[in-house]
Amino acid sequence: MMAAHPSGSVAPGGLAPGGLALVVFVLFFAATILLGSSVSWWRGRGTAPHGGAAGSEEWGLGGRQFGTWITWFLVGGDFYTAYTIIAVPALVYATGAFGFFALPYTIIVYPFVFLVMPVLWRIAHDGRHATAADIVRARFGSRALELAIAGSGLVAVMPYIALQLIGIRTVIAALGLPGEIPLIVAFVSLAAYTWLGGLHAPALTAFIKDIMIYVAVLAAVTVIPLHLGGYGAMFASAARHLPHPADGRALAAGQGVPYATLALSSALAAFLYPHTLTGVLAARSADTIRKNAVMLPAYTLLLGLIAMLGLMAHAAGIVTTQSSSVVPLLFLTIFPDWFSGFCFAAVAVGALVPAAVMAIGAANLVTSNIAPAWRHDVRAARVTALGVKLGALACVLFLNAQFAIDLQLLGSLWILQTFPALVLGLTRIRFSAASMLLGWAAGTAFGTIVCFHDGLKPTHLLALGGMHLAVSTGLLALLVNIGTAAITAGAQHLRPAKAP
Repeated sequence: MMAAHPSGSVAPGGLAPGGLALVVFVLFFAATILLGSSVSWWRGRGTAPHGGAAGSEEWGLGGRQFGTWITWFLVGGDFYTAYTIIAVPALVYATGAFGFFALPYTIIVYPFVFLVMPVLWRIAHDGRHATAADIVRARFGSRALELAIAGSGLVAVMPYIALQLIGIRTVIAALGLPGEIPLIVAFVSLAAYTWLGGLHAPALTAFIKDIMIYVAVLAAVTVIPLHLGGYGAMFASAARHLPHPADGRALAAGQGVPYATLALSSALAAFLYPHTLTGVLAARSADTIRKNAVMLPAYTLLLGLIAMLGLMAHAAGIVTTQSSSVVPLLFLTIFPDWFSGFCFAAVAVGALVPAAVMAIGAANLVTSNIAPAWRHDVRAARVTALGVKLGALACVLFLNAQFAIDLQLLGSLWILQTFPALVLGLTRIRFSAASMLLGWAAGTAFGTIVCFHDGLKPTHLLALGGMHLAVSTGLLALLVNIGTAAITAGAQHLRPAKAP
């Protein structure tokens, strides 16, 4: 491939793609939306009822009949998102090696999936549960705790969907559409895709999404380094632009603890989200989940390659204050217009598929737990999913995060507070429902106050023994959560029995 644009110092909007890029983008993006939106019709389910358990499970859980390969693409599709394609390279572009914390977290998470998720699937299957809050209610028998878990999932997924909208908006804006038109297009396309297709839409188009992303990324990590003089020249150029320790270490002083704690907290939170858990519960069997836990690390290789796009941008001379635009600008600099359009479509589809699963997972929480009278009402689930996407749109407009990745880490903080009730509830640890609820309240309040006080930064600076350490706010909140639950449980145990 020949570069259609000269390499050099580039500001946002400094590269204007030709009309061919827009045509190719529209072709692939619109085809994906139409295919996903019409899946119910051509599968012969166009006359499916709008209510009833069967219709609800078809729309929200795909009938719980997804086999190994569909589950692999679906779970991978909603786990590797615009976070992967836009936000991680943007963080690497701005901070260097620190942005690679996403790699160890995806390595840590799969043993967790292998051990824990089959147990949750079996509990959900036996009890016909559709959400994490259903499982918690069955375990603790507490309506208040059920609402707390459902509320956490609902709130946590909104900034994550917002990140997907930012990903779609970024590539559409790179095509030259002005003002807020890119954001409007992103929202409307996501709303139509989810409303009409249900979970079958992302399950089907996850195949298309993964193929497109693999083509775009493999082309990028092959062609771009060749164009820039090889990987050695690329790393040397990035080293000139990014701060790095003089002793040759990858991480600067003080970055080790936040790197490790962000990786750990992200790993613990990753499969607690409504969308990832929805993908798990839609599987056909517990064995399907185990097989996927073995196969999904293949995506980690892809993540490492994508993260290096942030370094390639420095070597290509990309200069921008809008870190989210790094990948689109890089593609426009190196690739011809037609292939840039294809890559942009891959990024947009890569955000569309997981955002749909996120909205469906959140809708399942509302219809199953918050408003159980709507449990078998497909129309109510669709309206709820639309409301969740409106909430995500508000996050885009009103949350002023420094990096797009901070939106995902904000959601991670909130969803991590469901870990004790959902995961520790499977163990021999016997905290009461009241203890779990107080722990959840303390952790959520602490983490939210600290995070917003710090300007939505995902780490908080602690002074310990004369040292200042930046630690994942989500992990700190989880420790507050578990500590409060343990202290409350101990106080309940020591409380003297009432006299008869």
